[in-house]
Amino acid sequence: MDTHPSLTGSACRFFLVDAFTDRPFTGNPAAVCLMPAAADPSWMQALARETNVSETAYLHPEEGGWRLRWFTPKTEVELCGHPTLATAHVLWEEEIIPKGSPVVFRSLSGDLVVTRSADWVELDLPALPIKEAPIPNGLLPALGLTSVRACGRAGDDYVLEVKSPAEIRSLRPDFEAILRLPLRSVIPTAENHDGSHDFVSRFFAPIAGRSEDHVTGFAHCLLGPYWQERLHRDHFVAHQASERGGTLHVTVRGDRVILGGRAVTIFRGELAIPFRPAG
Repeated sequence: MDTHPSLTGSACRFFLVDAFTDRPFTGNPAAVCLMPAAADPSWMQALARETNVSETAYLHPEEGGWRLRWFTPKTEVELCGHPTLATAHVLWEEEIIPKGSPVVFRSLSGDLVVTRSADWVELDLPALPIKEAPIPNGLLPALGLTSVRACGRAGDDYVLEVKSPAEIRSLRPDFEAILRLPLRSVIPTAENHDGSHDFVSRFFAPIAGRSEDHVTGFAHCLLGPYWQERLHRDHFVAHQASERGGTLHVTVRGDRVILGGRAVTIFRGELAIPFRPAG
């Protein structure tokens, strides 16, 4: 892979992209930083804290491919969907790679393949099956719930099925209480019956600096397998019912989840501060 001229030199190009939406100021905003080379992790963390969106994506050329990393304002994460979609959107929109070409990102979660179909971006991500689990003590009152239909977990991430989308939308979590619990995130979800979407959800992860994430690709790596087992289907239209909201197409294929979404660039520019390379 020849390095695109816009990624040479010492300057970093910088973008703000709304992901999982086709309208500005909805979906989930992600910052995307295109770098000439690997950067000092402390510099990336400081910039992510400065941008203060849920995730900042950092991309640089690496041995014939692309290396992608994601930082919240507080920490680096191993997998994140919406900034991956936003980064691929930038590469195609800025003509750094041809619009018909897939892109493969090397990441802490392995190689992630992203393709484009018309104006939809599709992410090929690992499926994260969940297992039935007891509800952590204190979680229901922290969410304002008295009961749930089911509770499952994958690692430190919990999925709670509640009775209706209305209950999802009415949640007013106590984030300080959630921070005291032994978990990384909690994903309440409910089946939807009005024909617009198959299921709805929200995503709370205050320990990672995301009290509520607007639209979360990672969450649907759990929700896809969960609803596949519950509804005996492989394809879903999902809605994340945050204040900004967003829509995803979710397809479960074996041990992979294909997430489809759109994206809108809000601004593009160049960092005024010096780039700090790794090492």
